Amino acid sequence: MKRRSLNTIAIVAMVAFAARAQAQLPAIKVEPQWSTTETTGISQGGPTIDWWTTFNDPELSTLVKRAVAGNLDLQIAVARVNEARAARGVSRSRFFPSLGTGISATHNRQRVFAPTSAGARTAAVEFDNFEGHFEANWEIDIFGRVRAGVRAATADSAATEEARRAVLVSLLGEVAHSYAELRGSQLRLAIAEKNIRTQQDTVEITQARSKAGLATDLDVERAIAQLESTRSVLPTLQTGIQAEIHRLSVLIGETPETLSAELLAGCPVSLVPAEVAVGLPLELLERRPDVRQVEAEIAAATARKAEAKAEYFPQFVLFGTAGRQASALHDITLGVGNFFSVGPAISLPIFTGGRIRSNIRVQDARLQHAVLHYRSAVLSALEETEDALVSYSNEQTRRERLESAVRANEEAVQLSNDRYRAGLTDFLSVLDAQRELYANEDLLAQSRTAQTVNLIDLYKALGGGWQNFPQP
Repeated sequence: MKRRSLNTIAIVAMVAFAARAQAQLPAIKVEPQWSTTETTGISQGGPTIDWWTTFNDPELSTLVKRAVAGNLDLQIAVARVNEARAARGVSRSRFFPSLGTGISATHNRQRVFAPTSAGARTAAVEFDNFEGHFEANWEIDIFGRVRAGVRAATADSAATEEARRAVLVSLLGEVAHSYAELRGSQLRLAIAEKNIRTQQDTVEITQARSKAGLATDLDVERAIAQLESTRSVLPTLQTGIQAEIHRLSVLIGETPETLSAELLAGCPVSLVPAEVAVGLPLELLERRPDVRQVEAEIAAATARKAEAKAEYFPQFVLFGTAGRQASALHDITLGVGNFFSVGPAISLPIFTGGRIRSNIRVQDARLQHAVLHYRSAVLSALEETEDALVSYSNEQTRRERLESAVRANEEAVQLSNDRYRAGLTDFLSVLDAQRELYANEDLLAQSRTAQTVNLIDLYKALGGGWQNFPQP
């Protein structure tokens, strides 16, 4: 009999220990190096935390600070963090005794039987009752139910903090992305306006030569058609510029037209650094706040499963009540009106209709969901970084090729103009040379913008930036 009791105690202890098991992350194979072998301008050093400063653009740095201070989505994320921290305080309060007090004053009327010489009759009795009392109860957390709840709330708080950091990383990337697109559109607009001036001069020269009998009306119409075709690009570029200014204004928490006066003046596209440090794949998982968020969600799900299992075990509560009562307020003193009660209470679920078992299954399913979400987040982080590495490196190669093409086009335009004036070629060669020059200059401007945007996407995929802006 004694051995059976010891075995029962051992089984209960083992189950209770299992209920308090800590969260374990699933094993995921991560390569020691990035799979992209040929990367131009990429190094394996530690990534820059305040990456927006590598562009050496004071306007961009100012916009980043203003966005962090005023962005509404970020403020919503901060409010959620505060909510989760307050919820953790609610769970943690269950560690401590609960104390309460109460005061009551009642006027009572009752009918009682009163003996008389003729027998018994009922009589109305009225009296006052004044009472004051204190009460306390405290759950002794033997099997870890309260501790598991606190661990779950703590993990929830950590998850919301990482979610705030993920919003911050996304915000930094979006501000830089919109700013790069704005400067790229302004550069394309400047190139279009320069070509319009050149083509306008060509139209005037052609008209003059036509009047002198050195050119045909066909040459004039072709020059005018090319000029108008280039002018047609301006409204589209101006629309894109206004849209990016509106977007940046909203990102800093202001009305859409706030930054118009500040950003309408064109500036060069931000220069990319000569080399970008990206670190190693294993380090990526420590920096990405979305991955860290799912890690915290796994810890919360594990704790809630332990909390659900702890409901199988008894709950031990110490309680006590003490107070005084009297029929008159001035009679509430030490004496026979004092009362108290104190003692332990034990409750054990015997039949719950499968509620506890079903709750454990619910929490286990949520844990499995969090584990799968973690695997998905890790793979997505690796994919985004690999894609960003390839895009940035290849775009840098494309930009170099376009720079060579533009230099050749400039030489071709000069040669075609000289030959046309000397009568050695027709006017169509001049128009073709000018058209190719404008097209490649525009492509080069787009490539410079794309390279900056790809670098921003790479920085965003690396998960940096949130370290510089702790929660206000």
